[in-house]
Amino acid sequence: METSVRTRIVAASALFGTILAAAACSPLGTSVHAAQQLTPEQRKAMHQPVIHPQPRHIYPDTTAAAGDLQAALKKAKAEHKRVIVDFGGDWCGDCQVLDVYFNQAPNDALLAKYFVKVNVNIGHEDANLDIAKRFGMALKGVPALAVLDARGKVLYAQGNEFSDMRYMEAQSVTDFLNKWKA
Repeated sequence: METSVRTRIVAASALFGTILAAAACSPLGTSVHAAQQLTPEQRKAMHQPVIHPQPRHIYPDTTAAAGDLQAALKKAKAEHKRVIVDFGGDWCGDCQVLDVYFNQAPNDALLAKYFVKVNVNIGHEDANLDIAKRFGMALKGVPALAVLDARGKVLYAQGNEFSDMRYMEAQSVTDFLNKWKA
């Protein structure tokens, strides 16, 4: 009986080692570190999101958009900052990833220093589309960002560059913020 237990323990240990080794490799046999070096397109093709955030409530009610935008412009003018308008919805996984990246260093500091951010809830792609259209955005995917000066002039309006955010690194957000900071 003692030999049987010992045999099971050895077999379980071997199986556990195999599972750990398999977990450290991607489906194509590359290590986790190497997988981080893949392009967003490669990660998407391999179905390997960079992160899987827990869904949070980040977008206000759809009726808040006009007032929130007006308040953001007023604050940006007083603080000599630009405004980032983030179109999306709580249901959107890529929007959730973008929110995580916005709240990580160094992006959180860049946002605080150079921008006023306002989240605009697009419902289920049926609300506040008029605001996006006013900024020259067709919303071919979300999240979608617009950068405004403090007077409300559109400096940049995204198409769908961040709509696959789950396959992108946080550095893409850092690059975006550095490009558009005041």
